[in-house]
Amino acid sequence: MQTDPPPETPPRPLGQSTRDWAHGRLTVQDLGAMLGPVLFRLPDGRKVSPLHVAPWARDPQAASLPGILRALRGDFVCVPFGADRALALAGDWAHLSCPAPEKPGAPHGPSSNAVWKRQDDGLHLTLVYPDDSPVSLLDRVIRPDPDCPAIDMVLTLHIRRDCRLPIGLHPVFRLPDSGLRIEAGPRGGMTFPGAMEPGVSRLAPAARFADLAAVPLTAGGTADLSRLPLPYATEELVQLTDAGGRATLTWPGEGFRAHLTWDAGHFPDLILWVSNRGRAAFPWNGRHQALGLEPVCAAFDLGTGISAGPNPLQTATHPTARSFCAGEVFTTRHRIAVEAA
Repeated sequence: MQTDPPPETPPRPLGQSTRDWAHGRLTVQDLGAMLGPVLFRLPDGRKVSPLHVAPWARDPQAASLPGILRALRGDFVCVPFGADRALALAGDWAHLSCPAPEKPGAPHGPSSNAVWKRQDDGLHLTLVYPDDSPVSLLDRVIRPDPDCPAIDMVLTLHIRRDCRLPIGLHPVFRLPDSGLRIEAGPRGGMTFPGAMEPGVSRLAPAARFADLAAVPLTAGGTADLSRLPLPYATEELVQLTDAGGRATLTWPGEGFRAHLTWDAGHFPDLILWVSNRGRAAFPWNGRHQALGLEPVCAAFDLGTGISAGPNPLQTATHPTARSFCAGEVFTTRHRIAVEAA
């Protein structure tokens, strides 16, 4: 006997905390402890919103997505950064190509996929890690600056046992059709050493470049990643080495800029995730346009297996994973501030 399927119901609302302060309003989502949206109030009275919120959170199908995608937005943290997965790599990375792991972990770790516990006023959140993890607890505090349109974030890792892990921060910014300019990474970097999105990505794999405005393409020529969006649909990932702990984004059509600052001693590099309408499957649906600016101590998003071992980006003075000791309490800070342009 056939019956009609039950009517679709929207996913349950995600827990969140909202805070108004003299220079804006911010929201922190319990899932992934993601900061966003944020509305900053500039000194001239204008309200601007630099952080990205993915367009599918209210879609009933979103409930079936991994936590990191279910209501993707704004600023979050990744411990460990990346994911071990089957991937064929190119160039000097080819010998690191690996099969699919027996038990693939959630991309970017529990921190990006689990529901955090709110403490105090909801801008302090904690997450207990599984017993088999070398990390026992994460603590995240989000502090709006009382004196200006800026937000400070503090992340603390409590380490259970000796380990070596890639770690990173994951701010995602709004990328409007009117354009975005990027100033970051004075030393250049490297393109992703494989097909970021097979059949779609256009950058030459594992290619070194000195200028974000001239990144090599597989078909020859270069792409200017300092000005987005790109004039074609694509998904790209590049890693700026020794990025110096600072990046600036300018929205020329909206007359403001945002400064992202972080501890370069903790996160020497900066990954740019250019999501330029290149993914056709749900939930992306060819409509997702955003820029991830991700301070990392990692080798791209290739996971612990590659980042913690020898790889073409790692040197004696340039790590792609961080060593932790049992009982260590590690704290790092980053900041997002906006101003008129």
